[in-house]
Amino acid sequence: MIFKDYYKILGLENNKVNIEEIKIAFREQAKKYHPDVNTDSSAEERFKDINEAYRILTNTTEKRKYDRIWYSHVGRKREKEERKNNTQRNDFIGILFGHASDKKEGEIRNKKRKTPSKGENIETEMDVSIEEAYYGMQKKVSLRAVDGKMKTFGVKVPAGIRNGEKIRLIGQGKAGENGGKNGDLLIKIHIQDNAKFKLKGYDIYTDVLLTPWEAALGTKVTVTSIEDEASVYLPQGIGSGEKVKIPGKGYKDGKGGRGDLVAEVKIVVPKQMGEEEKALYEKLKEVSKFEPRTKMLT
Repeated sequence: MIFKDYYKILGLENNKVNIEEIKIAFREQAKKYHPDVNTDSSAEERFKDINEAYRILTNTTEKRKYDRIWYSHVGRKREKEERKNNTQRNDFIGILFGHASDKKEGEIRNKKRKTPSKGENIETEMDVSIEEAYYGMQKKVSLRAVDGKMKTFGVKVPAGIRNGEKIRLIGQGKAGENGGKNGDLLIKIHIQDNAKFKLKGYDIYTDVLLTPWEAALGTKVTVTSIEDEASVYLPQGIGSGEKVKIPGKGYKDGKGGRGDLVAEVKIVVPKQMGEEEKALYEKLKEVSKFEPRTKMLT
C-alpha cells in the first residue's frame, strides 16, 4: 500500500492542527486544484487526494489511526532531523562564542579516556578419528591470521571429548583494542566414523561378519572393541541386521563410565565355491523346507 501524506496534500506542515485548520486548508487546496479551475492534467488526481485527505482527517477515529502511520513514515524522521539540526546549531554557537557544547566536551573526554575492549573470537573446525578422540592426542591446525599469513597452532585434544565439543585456545583470536585482551580461538571437534567403528552417542557400533552356516547353527565369535577384544556367543538362527550389545565397551561418557559396544550381524555368502561346497548347498536346497519369502507374505 502506497503511503500518502495527507497533511502535505492539504498544505499543512504537520499533524499538530485542529479541525478548523484542516477545513481552512481543505478549502484553499480544493479551490486551487478543482478541475473546473485548474486545467493541468494532474489536477483531477490531486483533487481526489485532497478530498480523501479531508475525509480521513476530519473523522476523529480515522485521524487517530492515520496519525500513527504518519508518525512512522514522516514524524519520526522529522524528529531526528530536528535533533540533528539543534545539535549543529548548538555546536555553531559554542564555536562562535569560544566554547564547545556539552556534547562536544563529552566526546573529547571520551577520546581521552578510551575503554579497552576484548578482541573477537575466531571459530574453526577440526576432524578427528574415533580412536584419536577416545585416547586423546596432540594435533596441529593451520589457520590464516588477520595479516594474511598462515599460523600453526598445537591443539591438545582431551581423551573422551564429545562430538561437537569446542576446544578454547585463550588469546589466539583477534587482537583487542585500546589495550584490551585478545579474543580466543574456538575449535569445534568433528569425530569421524570409519569402516570399523561408528559413534552414536556413547555407543560404538561395529559389524560382525558371519557365514550362512554360522548364522544357522550358532557360533562363538571374537568382537574387536576400540581397545581390546571380547568373546560373544551368537545363537542359532540369528539373522542379518540383528544386534548384540556388549556393555561397557563403548565410548567414554565423561563420568568415569562407558557406553556399549553394539555388534551388528551381517551374513556373508561366498562368491566362489568348490564343487563339494556347491553340492552341499544343492543338497540343502532339496531337503530344507525353509521358505523366507512365503513367511513374509503370511
